[in-house]
Amino acid sequence: MAITTADAAFLEAALELAARGPVVDPNPRVGCVLVNDGAVVGRGFHRGAGTPHAEAAALADAGEKTRGATAFVTLEPCNHHGRTPPCAAALIDAGVVRVVYAAADPSHAAAGGAQRLRAAGIAVEQATDDITDHAARAEALNPGWTFAARHGRPLVTWKSASTLDGRVAAADGTSRWITGPASRQEVHRLRARVGAVVVGTGTVRADDPALTVRDVPHDGQPLRVVLGRSDIPSSAKIFDDAAETLVIPTHDPAKALEQLHERGIRHVLLEGGPTLAAAFLAAGLVDEIHAYLAPVLLGAGAHLLGDLGIGTIADGQRWHLDDVARFGDDVRLIMSRTSPNRPARED
Repeated sequence: MAITTADAAFLEAALELAARGPVVDPNPRVGCVLVNDGAVVGRGFHRGAGTPHAEAAALADAGEKTRGATAFVTLEPCNHHGRTPPCAAALIDAGVVRVVYAAADPSHAAAGGAQRLRAAGIAVEQATDDITDHAARAEALNPGWTFAARHGRPLVTWKSASTLDGRVAAADGTSRWITGPASRQEVHRLRARVGAVVVGTGTVRADDPALTVRDVPHDGQPLRVVLGRSDIPSSAKIFDDAAETLVIPTHDPAKALEQLHERGIRHVLLEGGPTLAAAFLAAGLVDEIHAYLAPVLLGAGAHLLGDLGIGTIADGQRWHLDDVARFGDDVRLIMSRTSPNRPARED
């Protein structure tokens, strides 16, 4: 629905508020602005799981000025009683007369807020076709949460770092460092945006990685996850007190993701070796790839990826190239899955 210029400005303010919320959280980043007689009377954003939702925070900020107000929210008000009461009910009780929201709630548990508001006689509008595309921008604030709400599992990003000839280690097993410091810093920024970093037991034994975010701003450390049944030395860095570590004794990617989803993890960074990456790819459980390519040639050593069971080029997995960036002498490629309705690029 088209919205007015004034509506657009208030939604912009709500988006700015939403961006203040934590990037990594089981819940989405949401902002809310309450307007009465053309003036902003309340502002709020979600500060993380267990805290008041954006609408509740804005209502508390507005106090007695909520009656007759319009609520501008980046996400459809929830209709679910979890740790906090439903926002749709709170808006009704507060005497709000109109609600304008950007993105629809894709979750099964919390959807239906707009319908509940309309049933209570409140005017409800979604900004779906405005020029500034508030709906898409609101979803972009929560890529992991939105994906998980729609698919019932975390978004999975595979990060790889390889030489020009597709090696991730030399013949003697050494792998530090294939890429340069600029690429490695960017990987830390990526870690800071996910809920969990996943590797296999082989990577822990071979590389003894810390799997923590270092030297870049971050709200907290991701959960360190190790998949597999092999023994891990108690002296491994993943068992230090820098971050929480979870060992999942399975090689089944789907079961692992199910367990992580139940823990509130919405975005997973896959940093394991060739075998683990192949298992996730073969299961169709990688959603995007961040591939770092270094101008190095080895000619021998471990390959980037294990066997996918593909015997002919026609069956090869095709990916869309979404972005190319340079970090020092390295190149990073960001790729997303090929949609069945969209052919792979041929340029």
